Amino acid sequence: MANGSRQAAWEFFGTELKRRREDAGLTQADLGHRVFVSGGYIGQFEQAIRKPQLDVAKRIDEVLQTDGFFERTWRKLIDDRRYAEYFATVVELERLATRICEFAPMVIPGLLQTAAYARAVTVAANPFVTDEYVEEKVAARLERALILKDATRPEYWVILHENALQVPVGGPAAMAEQLAHIATLAREWKVPVLVLPRAEGACASMAGDLRLMEFEDAPPTAYTETSFSGDLLDDPAVVKRVQRAYDLLRAAALSPKASLALVESAAEDYRRCASTT
Repeated sequence: MANGSRQAAWEFFGTELKRRREDAGLTQADLGHRVFVSGGYIGQFEQAIRKPQLDVAKRIDEVLQTDGFFERTWRKLIDDRRYAEYFATVVELERLATRICEFAPMVIPGLLQTAAYARAVTVAANPFVTDEYVEEKVAARLERALILKDATRPEYWVILHENALQVPVGGPAAMAEQLAHIATLAREWKVPVLVLPRAEGACASMAGDLRLMEFEDAPPTAYTETSFSGDLLDDPAVVKRVQRAYDLLRAAALSPKASLALVESAAEDYRRCASTT
């Protein structure tokens, strides 16, 4: 579904939500209280500014007694088989974000991955799937990265733990290409890249990937992910804690110049290794 038609469909979702809410005699605050979000969020759903999570769509169906209408509509609009269910909403939010700040402790973030790196990550996580499945996943990941090439691309900051540079995903040649790609983006200041050195020891977020997303007309959202699950967080108090954790990571990271030098040095090491194998 093209972005324009998808947005039109979300506007239909919002229009139906408003109509059925009003038919039930509920204010936005009333409905928000019953489905455990703020009335402001209900207003953003109705204006198609923000997309609800699946569990919220289900609770809306229960409260408005709409026989699964909003759950079915949500699944049709956002449940893309190329992405895990917990990540599909994040892909939608990426397209709306004005600023994304990401921390990756072990694996290069998807928005920065080359095809070879993405392929190696996909195969490692799904060793018994078909080639078609792998290529579909890789294509989806590369498609996501196109937002960084748009004229209206979000401001995108990345902190990589040094471990992400040292784990040879896909082998030396794939890693050399991957790190060269990151270095090019960093040199051109399209993506400010910082590296958190191993010497820093324990850091503010050790459990998994961490991401903050800011929007023009909606409150910021945080997203955390481990190997097989992810959590989208929009409670203001929780998002504030995540922002503080990210600030601590940024304070502990190397400068942009030193980070770039480390990325380029690692890329050169991989190139030399690839040339001797």
